[in-house]
Amino acid sequence: MRLRDYQPADMDAILRLWDEVREEGVEPVYALAEVLASCEKDHAVIAVRGEEVLGVAVARAAHDQGWIVFLAVTAPARGSGIAGSLLAALEQRMAPQGLTRLSILVPDQQQQFGALTKAGFENRAHLSYFEREIPVKQRELSVLRDLGGRILPRDLWGSIAGMHAEKELLERRLVLPLADPALAEQFGVEPPRSIVLFGPPGTGKTTFAKAVASRLQWPFVEVFPSRLAHSPQGLAGGLRETFLNIAELDHVIVFIDEVEEIAAQRGGEPPSAMQGVTNELLKIIPAFRDAPGRLLICATNFIRSLDDAFLRHGRFDYVIPIGLPDAAAREAIWSRYIPESVQGAVDVAQIVASTDGYSPADIEFAARSAAQAALEQSVFGEGGAQKLGPSTEDYLDAIAKTRATVSSVVSTQFEEDIEALART
Repeated sequence: MRLRDYQPADMDAILRLWDEVREEGVEPVYALAEVLASCEKDHAVIAVRGEEVLGVAVARAAHDQGWIVFLAVTAPARGSGIAGSLLAALEQRMAPQGLTRLSILVPDQQQQFGALTKAGFENRAHLSYFEREIPVKQRELSVLRDLGGRILPRDLWGSIAGMHAEKELLERRLVLPLADPALAEQFGVEPPRSIVLFGPPGTGKTTFAKAVASRLQWPFVEVFPSRLAHSPQGLAGGLRETFLNIAELDHVIVFIDEVEEIAAQRGGEPPSAMQGVTNELLKIIPAFRDAPGRLLICATNFIRSLDDAFLRHGRFDYVIPIGLPDAAAREAIWSRYIPESVQGAVDVAQIVASTDGYSPADIEFAARSAAQAALEQSVFGEGGAQKLGPSTEDYLDAIAKTRATVSSVVSTQFEEDIEALART
């Protein structure tokens, strides 16, 4: 399935969707003429699979509000998340107009409430009025653009396969108090302002940071020290200027990956040039923490290399380990990559057992390698044997050729770091 903008050739498909909705006993809120007019001059997104139109979302802007005038998905395609994807695509196209919310009126007969609530809409009135706040205000758009930030899709949290313990911890410690600060205040809970994620390479630290931003629907800004190094003010000055710009956003997740590059242990004679950068970051963090509606997430593969002052209480609320997936998590990860056509024929248990000690990135690489090998064998193999997809043997062969990123030594050190440094 892919999404694209409306084309005049889609009119027949929209008419069929309109008729399908009415045949189900639902009378659309807006007239057909209004829907077609908005397709031509406002915003319309089409979901297609190949040449088949699966759904459509049409909207127009009025004052500071976006109104969805038609949302429909073919009956066979319902329940697959297409409606949510269409709504997200509409929001991305309409947000630059400075809109503050996206709204829809739904007839009582139309059973679309589940898709709307999953997409972040709230029922505001007895007549089934739904609306969703657009997370970025117009005045923030240029700042966000200059910072290279973005609003991530709403479904990233749910797309994380396995890792249930880590997800639950982040949901409770981060998402809950940040999403509902009034409730947090009622219980005397101070929402977190800054955290560290640590663990071996490829375990999903960046993915979790993005998922938290997606879950909260806050802008996501990643700070790249390598880019700041080219600032006329130098790395320390570029870092300072970046955080001054970030302060103009009402809500934001700031992510610094491999933070050890700019927060390594200080020492040595003469002092290294990076010590000034570390000092600058140590000054920035307390100022960042003073304002609500923001969260700094720093990630590191080598927590032992961080300066001692960096991890002190008062700078970071939590120091959270993100480790290798257990068997249940590996099974969930593998299920994302094994095609439906062969899921019943593949020995998932054997594959899961064979990837003990593999990171999510390792599993993804092995799965893609197996898929590519199976495809080539099907097309170019001797005898022209046709395959429905990768076999158990294809996966095991790819696993055998994939070297685990995390060694046993690194795994042991990680367990020691959890004992010595984790704060959850």
